[in-house]
Amino acid sequence: MQKIVPFLWFDHQAAEAANRYVSLFKNSRVINTTHYSDAGPGPSGSVMTVSFRLADQEFIALNGGPEFTITPAISFFVGCDTEEEIDRLYLNFSDGGEVLMELNRYPFSDKFAWVKDRFGVNWQLNLSGRYTQKITPFLTFVGPQHGKAAEAMNQYVSLFDDSRILSVQRFPPGSGELEGTVMHGEFSLHGQAFMAMDGGLDHKWAFTEGLSLFVSCENQEEVDRLWQRLTAGGEEGPCGWLKDQYGLSWQIVPAILIEMLQDMDARKAQRVNQAMLQMKKIDIAGLRRAYEQD
Repeated sequence: MQKIVPFLWFDHQAAEAANRYVSLFKNSRVINTTHYSDAGPGPSGSVMTVSFRLADQEFIALNGGPEFTITPAISFFVGCDTEEEIDRLYLNFSDGGEVLMELNRYPFSDKFAWVKDRFGVNWQLNLSGRYTQKITPFLTFVGPQHGKAAEAMNQYVSLFDDSRILSVQRFPPGSGELEGTVMHGEFSLHGQAFMAMDGGLDHKWAFTEGLSLFVSCENQEEVDRLWQRLTAGGEEGPCGWLKDQYGLSWQIVPAILIEMLQDMDARKAQRVNQAMLQMKKIDIAGLRRAYEQD
């Protein structure tokens, strides 16, 4: 499994969105779909999560209800190989959605657009023959977090093996943005590409639980280390969720939890789920006790 997986929160459109996205990219497919049980919280038998791949990259969609929404604070930057591709994606994503930046030539790109699709997910489409990976999560630091993109990137690369800053471009004098803040940054976490920038305009949105980063951990030691580092200055949440000091939401989840929840014995899976619901940081020993209970 991919180490860090973008996790998208929907009200009831997870399956529809996932199927729509896999139809738009090569090397894409739905991997797995889970359903709510009689214990809820969603309607029994309804879709809970959809795991899917886009251009050989993993994503997870959840029907979590109306509590959280996705914002432009995290978008997906798509490197398009041809004009046909960028035109096709622009038409598909803008259909029923909202165009934030028209498809056009800009000082930084021969052809670019920023679109929020009908499901609320934001896409940056760029005509370019050079990109580290096809679809790259793009973090925008605005409001109280403005000016902290470089600090955050350095913090994140310190957390994972095979991680580094790839490039940083800063706003120059006279740009209309705060001089020295990040205009465009690229970094790698466990071999996966991410992008970041500082946005100094008066944006009314911020990071939310609507789009989080799901981290698959090998053992309790890794869970403990990441939980301690990421909650420092941040906020603990239930069931392995947390917000870091920049407001970005993460899910720190041991891989064994997913295996237990997918066990063929529904009673074991349900006991593990009930144990997880009582936790903030996930405790593998507690999960095992619930799993092995007679």
